[in-house]
Order: sequence, then C-alpha cells, then structure tokens
Amino acid sequence: MIQAPPALNLPPAQLKLRATARGVEIYDRLREKWVIVTPEEWVRQNFVNYLVEHKGFPAGTMANEIAISLNGTTKRCDTVIYDRTLQPLAIVEYKAPHIPITQKVFDQIVRYNLVMNVKYLIISNGMQHYCCEADALNNRCKFLKEIPAYRDIT
Repeated sequence: MIQAPPALNLPPAQLKLRATARGVEIYDRLREKWVIVTPEEWVRQNFVNYLVEHKGFPAGTMANEIAISLNGTTKRCDTVIYDRTLQPLAIVEYKAPHIPITQKVFDQIVRYNLVMNVKYLIISNGMQHYCCEADALNNRCKFLKEIPAYRDIT
C-alpha cells in the first residue's frame, strides 16, 4: 500500500498514486501523465484539485509547467489559469509545505507576471495560500481574503 504524503491545509482530494521503480508517482490531470511525487508536486496536485472541485475552475482552462522567456532565460510557471477566451488570467506558484512563503516567492511570481501580464497571482505551500489582484497600471497588488471562485474572476 502506498502511503500518501502529509495532509495539507486543503480539502481532502481523491488523487491517483502508484508505486513504480522510479518511486511513488501521482497522476497529473492537467498534463495527463504520471509524475514523481515531490513535496511541491503534492501541493500542486492537491491545489489543482481544490481549484477544480471547490472553486469551479474548469480543468480545461488550466495548464501546468508553462514555459516563458524572462530576460533571455526559460522559466516555468507552475500553473497558468486561462479565461474562456484562452487569455492568461492567473499564475499559481507552489512551494513545498516546509518552504515558507516569503517576499522572495512573491518577487518570483511578480517577475513571471512581467511576461504573462495576468490579473491574479496565487501562491501556496499547501499550508498557506495567498491570492492577489495585480494592478499593472499602478504597479500594485491587492491581497484578497480568499481564493475566488472562477465565476467571480472571469
């Protein structure tokens, strides 16, 4: 029997796990493939499930590991959420549960937003979750009290 990684500060999720020669893998519903379970991947899969099952985000409007070019280097946004016209709407950045969410993490997602120019920035380490509405015109972020439902941001 496979032992699931520790509980997170998210509703329980029915995720697919399997043991392989590489280690324990989890099925990524967005990439439609099995990936190794790391602490950050555990957060990603649980958070995606939370967005889809509890906040009404259509899985078809989300993508994991989206490559962007930033200052001549390739970076990867952990998850990008699109609106119904497939314009980028939000970037989600994940950290492992033991990694504190610091200003450095916010700086990272803000740099990604220089390329993506989305309206919402979301950060989670599985224990703490932050969402802010980006105001590029005034170079500010307004923190929201909770992660909004998809219908409220599109």
